[in-house]
Amino acid sequence: MTTGHRGVFDQKLIELRDNILWMGQLVDAAIERSLRALQAQDHTLARQIIADDTAINDLRFTVEEECLTLIATQQPAASDLRVIIAAMNIVNDLERMADHATGIAKTVLRMGNEPLLKPLVDLPRMASVARDMLRRGLDAFVTHDAAAARQAAGADDEIDHLYKAIFDELLAIMSRDPDSLARGTYLLWCAHNLERIGDRVTNIAERVVFMTTGTMRELND
Repeated sequence: MTTGHRGVFDQKLIELRDNILWMGQLVDAAIERSLRALQAQDHTLARQIIADDTAINDLRFTVEEECLTLIATQQPAASDLRVIIAAMNIVNDLERMADHATGIAKTVLRMGNEPLLKPLVDLPRMASVARDMLRRGLDAFVTHDAAAARQAAGADDEIDHLYKAIFDELLAIMSRDPDSLARGTYLLWCAHNLERIGDRVTNIAERVVFMTTGTMRELND
């Protein structure tokens, strides 16, 4: 790749990075808003989250097209190709994370006007950890820091422990009071969506490790 072509290629990589970071901000906001909608049982906000998911989907396709164009026109070397492949996988996981946030918003609408089964304590904590993982994972992508990516993925253990605590508590409540079954199930759906978000961030961390080291392996296996 000539110096001139390298300059163009590097600029395209910067644009790619910026689009991924923007998508990450949209996903982070979707997670935060979904928990806010759940806590307040805000149907208007829930509908807005669902509507805004279209923009995230569109951005995913934009980034994928950028990646394919770079591969087709620039013939990147191995290290650059890993960056592009990582980017394609990362936007797919980001889009799925947004779907999980939308899933929580849809659950809020399904709940109607029924009161929450219990005060929300662990669910907001799960969301907070997941959002922190996401920010750290994307920072690791930008800085090409495999160690930081592994550390971000390590926080998924806390999400899993919180999910188990929520599952066990709700199961106990529902077994004692069959009338609470529907409301307990709604909260379980929300917890499951957050648990899956943590798994998606782990996927992102794995792609960062691959991008920087050339080695693909599962983290938190």
